[in-house]
Amino acid sequence: MYSISSEDADSYSCTVKGCENLRSPAVYKPKRTSVSVSPSGEIVEDSSVTLTCSSDANPPVQSYTWYKKNGGGYQIMTGPQHVFNQIQSSDSGEYYCEAQNEMGTDRSRTINMDVKYGPKSTSVSVSPSGEIVEGSSVTLTCSSDANPPVQSYTWYKKNGVYYPSTTYMTTGPHLVFNQIKSSVTGEYYCEAWNGMKTGRSESINVNVRCE
Repeated sequence: MYSISSEDADSYSCTVKGCENLRSPAVYKPKRTSVSVSPSGEIVEDSSVTLTCSSDANPPVQSYTWYKKNGGGYQIMTGPQHVFNQIQSSDSGEYYCEAQNEMGTDRSRTINMDVKYGPKSTSVSVSPSGEIVEGSSVTLTCSSDANPPVQSYTWYKKNGVYYPSTTYMTTGPHLVFNQIKSSVTGEYYCEAWNGMKTGRSESINVNVRCE
């Protein structure tokens, strides 16, 4: 005769009747499932990053499944490790794993992957669009995608002359000409800096027509 006892809701062992002090090893579904990130610390674009799923289970975990949260979440990988050889900004998001053995399944908490990167897609736009007439108000705007966000913008004219922010009442990403003059005609570009790298825009031609 055999007896089966439950040590807890998900852990079971058995003994031979009359030898209850000699229990079989407990069997249980995965528990304490967790995700670790290597290397630890800030995650920078193009670096190598490994997520590792760990779980306590008996019998051992048979399969691991990785998910990225995207509304309802979707499966992206199987196996105890998910390796990003050259991680990209598009890999940012929340991840979790599931561990499964023949007794059941357990899910880890989510971890947030925040990939840092320097300014990119830096560009200059002109407002208002269309012909620029001397004496009108014109604003050049520098835009850039970066994480962390851009900390400073610098404006240049193609002839190498630097325009300090005080000269044209520039604040942050904007270079403002309140009463533009024909002498302003030329090619302009901006640089965006976020503490990691600098991103430079293509030059844009500002052609001021005399009245």
